[in-house]
Amino acid sequence: MAVRFDVITLFPELFAPFQTIGVTRRAFDSKAVDLRLWPLRDFAEGVYRRVDDRPFGGGPGMVMLVEPLVRALQAIRADQQAQGGERLPVVLFSPAGRPLTQSRVESLASSPGAVLLCGRYEGVDQRFIDAYVDEELSMGDYVLSGGELPALTLIDAVARLQPGVLHDAASHEQDSFSDGLLDCPHFSRPEVLTLPEGSEAAVPPVLMSGHHGRIAQWRREQQLRITAQRRPDLIEAARARGELSQQDEHFLSDLGL
Repeated sequence: MAVRFDVITLFPELFAPFQTIGVTRRAFDSKAVDLRLWPLRDFAEGVYRRVDDRPFGGGPGMVMLVEPLVRALQAIRADQQAQGGERLPVVLFSPAGRPLTQSRVESLASSPGAVLLCGRYEGVDQRFIDAYVDEELSMGDYVLSGGELPALTLIDAVARLQPGVLHDAASHEQDSFSDGLLDCPHFSRPEVLTLPEGSEAAVPPVLMSGHHGRIAQWRREQQLRITAQRRPDLIEAARARGELSQQDEHFLSDLGL
């Protein structure tokens, strides 16, 4: 069954090239991901198709109006019902939302999908959020011009997990965050690289040893080292979940981390 994403957006043209470029295009070509765009101005009224207005209480910027959003959502619900699908949750991209994690991406990748609301301006009228939004997601502690880039990020993360999208089905299992830690370093040819300034950089010998056990141990240790140095919060979370072995803890202790 396809993962369906209904995207409410003021800029549907941003999504067109995304569906034809890179490995994730296979998810759209195969219909593993069903992406449907709903231009918000199509649901606005009046000559100017207004979708925003000044905020009550004053202040800078504009606020997205409730009525066009409700009409867009009603059209989506009618289409979902006509297609025999179930009611999909409404996701709003917002700095106030929970951070998007690989775990949440994986759950969405195995779900029927979601309605993605791409906000603009100062934000969405809170009454629409209270009445219709099921989940708010954040891409991080920064602000973007709108929700289109976060929507593309989420769809890309879900699309690459669909069967047949990656050449090697096990590739995503080694990604950062898939096991709760950051990924280990990766190397390719040549074995010894001469940099423009004349210095040389060699591939770690263990990776050319052919000893799979030692290679796996080296990769795990590198994961632990990098994660402890850059994202110690992930180490603590892995500890809390009981996912660090005694060998892992010994390695971290030897590093003084």
